[in-house]
Amino acid sequence: MRVHRSAHVRDFTVLPNTMLQYRRLSYTARGLLADLLSRPDGWREDGRHMADTSPQGRCAIRKALKELAEAGFYRVEKIRMPDGTIITETHVHDTPQLMPPGANRPAPGEGTTGGADALVKNPVKEPSLPSRQSGEPGAALGAERREGDSEKDAPDERLREAVATLFRVIRPEPRLSLGEAEARELAPLVAQWLERGSTPADLARALLPGLPAPVYSAVAVLRYRLERKMPPVRAAARPAAAGYAECAQCHDPVPRPGICRACAGLVSRPADDSRTTGIASAGAARVRAALDAARAAARAPAAVAAR
Repeated sequence: MRVHRSAHVRDFTVLPNTMLQYRRLSYTARGLLADLLSRPDGWREDGRHMADTSPQGRCAIRKALKELAEAGFYRVEKIRMPDGTIITETHVHDTPQLMPPGANRPAPGEGTTGGADALVKNPVKEPSLPSRQSGEPGAALGAERREGDSEKDAPDERLREAVATLFRVIRPEPRLSLGEAEARELAPLVAQWLERGSTPADLARALLPGLPAPVYSAVAVLRYRLERKMPPVRAAARPAAAGYAECAQCHDPVPRPGICRACAGLVSRPADDSRTTGIASAGAARVRAALDAARAAARAPAAVAAR
């Protein structure tokens, strides 16, 4: 590659190569940064105007500004003046800057381009409410429940219990660290495990052993194991069969020990009851006769041997 440069005497900008070749930024972000650094000090232009004058649109410009802000090249501050008015100051640097003392880098998802919620806290002013911090995994969930204006904003008790159980199970494994939102995604699956009689120990045996060496997505690994190793639904217990006893007189089956209603005289026996009773008596007599014959045959050899 051959590079051709012109010798400029006016309307040019000197930029460091480290900024122009900063590969952590996209080409769009680096081009936008070069455009901003070419403007004179005090230039006023917001992101909306940049997008309207660019063929890439607002989404690309907003993403590029976010990249620059996270890398330390671009910062928007809103300052409250003594008379109560708020002014906005935009700072553009040609080298990455460390965060100023007292300022917090915006968390993922928060605005970084000077939106209405980008008001910088005054480090001199005392906070109106003390911050509450808790080491428990479910602290953020409890805080949201306290701040809710109605009961419908409170999460379901079943899902809250599932989130707390999941955090207790994965606590020994640092590779499976989750955020509150990620744990809520998995809460319905954990709740199904608990409803099917599983204990936290069962969940630990299913989720923790044999993890891959690099865990790129803890949520994906846990969701896969929760779905694939889901225990079966327990079958409903069958009612025990009712036990029966025999009548003490006629030996008919009765619900409880004692005599039947017919023998007690409470009901009349069926018409063929005498026939059934006779058949049973005859059978019992044959059984007794067979037993007597067997006993006699067993005694006969012993008598012959005694003689």
